[in-house]
Amino acid sequence: MEPPYLFPSPIPSQVTQSLIRHLMAYGLCCNFYALALGMCHVAQATKGEVVALKGVEDKSVIEEMKRILDMARRASLRREILHTDFLTPPTLKESLLVLGKLTDIKAIAQGGYPQAERCRLSVGHPQTLTNDPDIVAAVSITGNFGFQPCSHGDFLGAILGTGIAKNKLGDIILLGEKGAQVLLVPDLVDYIVSSLDKVGNVSVSCTPIPLLALEYEPPSTKSFKTVEASLRVDALASAGFKISRSKLVDLISNKDVRVNWTTITKNNITLKTGDVVSVSGKGRLKIGEINSTKKGKFAVELIRYQ
Repeated sequence: MEPPYLFPSPIPSQVTQSLIRHLMAYGLCCNFYALALGMCHVAQATKGEVVALKGVEDKSVIEEMKRILDMARRASLRREILHTDFLTPPTLKESLLVLGKLTDIKAIAQGGYPQAERCRLSVGHPQTLTNDPDIVAAVSITGNFGFQPCSHGDFLGAILGTGIAKNKLGDIILLGEKGAQVLLVPDLVDYIVSSLDKVGNVSVSCTPIPLLALEYEPPSTKSFKTVEASLRVDALASAGFKISRSKLVDLISNKDVRVNWTTITKNNITLKTGDVVSVSGKGRLKIGEINSTKKGKFAVELIRYQ
């Protein structure tokens, strides 16, 4: 009888083989070698984790990513499929980048609809995670919002007021007079239906709906180009939002500017293609294609979300 091997590996040393035979002779667990391999795998993953997280600066993102990496390793080792709660956009982005470099781990992000910002991750071994798990549900919140419009903050505050943790919630899609649609973990659908009866001063009713019934619209964008001497956030964002650089610097000082959903406090951050800049009260801006000009400047495509 041969000990079960969980991972491709060289044949154990003579000492290890002898130990396994003695364990088996006494009717003890024959998973010793598998356990040893698992320990080596964890040690290698831990070393890789340090390298993978090296470029991440946000401490809250780092801590969350450590938990996700640990969950992914456990899922791969045990051939299970595990799921996170809803993640913030920066955590989701960095986690997908790191997990995408690991050959024995597959990750699938789901937020309920294509443009979702807050998503859940499913992680597991590629041979196990073969389909998209059913881990996101939707609820419609309706009421007489024609005379008393409610904001995103009103809906969020009302939901959190029922005792639901924010990481159990995905996006909130505002529908004006029709109310809103909320993404959340399936286990809390019945709870929110029975618990949420008011948003602001408006009495509401909640109804579970299929994800196909979500009334989201692809974001409207406007693209234009600018030529700048640098790729600093103050240069590109001031051009993109049509405000002075000094005004943008003030907004940064007031912590009203975010790059890739992370609040920034310095105006000398260099941007690259794909970065998203958000300014409170002004919307979002995505950095498109960047080319160098003959005069040593940068021709940058800016994509403004309407």
